[in-house]
Amino acid sequence: MFLLSRPTNEEIATFLRGCEADSFSYAEVGASRDEPPAGYHVDHNRVLLGYESDTWERSRQAIRGWKMFEVDGIELCYPDAPIEVGRNVAPLAKHLGFYSLNACRIVYVIDEANRFGFAYGTLSEHAEKGEERFTVEFCQETREVWYEVVAFSRPASLLVKLGYPYSRYRQKQFSSGSKAAMLRAVGNDTC
Repeated sequence: MFLLSRPTNEEIATFLRGCEADSFSYAEVGASRDEPPAGYHVDHNRVLLGYESDTWERSRQAIRGWKMFEVDGIELCYPDAPIEVGRNVAPLAKHLGFYSLNACRIVYVIDEANRFGFAYGTLSEHAEKGEERFTVEFCQETREVWYEVVAFSRPASLLVKLGYPYSRYRQKQFSSGSKAAMLRAVGNDTC
């Protein structure tokens, strides 16, 4: 949904309620677990957050608190949403003098001894089609803690297709900002 001004909290809540019965806008639901499907742009970003189990625990808490969305020009509606399958959220982006409010649903959650995170997929009320996975991983051997974002996407409309170079630029900007946000969240913005 494209808007000329920032939507009110009531308008955002109405938007999210309207998405409850919505379906995913792409067929390959869950594909970010393994190999992203053909026909999409794929982004794979990773950053070392630090070492040891205290960084691991802070990184898990950062994912739970949606800290990876503390990026300029992006607002997650709402960062207190629990990380659970079927939960809808709406990233709100400000760009080029207008806003876009996009509907996403959590597809799966990963909660393993050394890996934690989730993926969300786009609903029909989204400018793109695809999925994005946010995970943190603790390597026992090296004691390293890594943050990883894997996404596959393509335009969902002609308007977005026409502006796709800008959209790709914003996706890369988000990935960089997300990595920096996670470094801040774990207290290691110099790693």
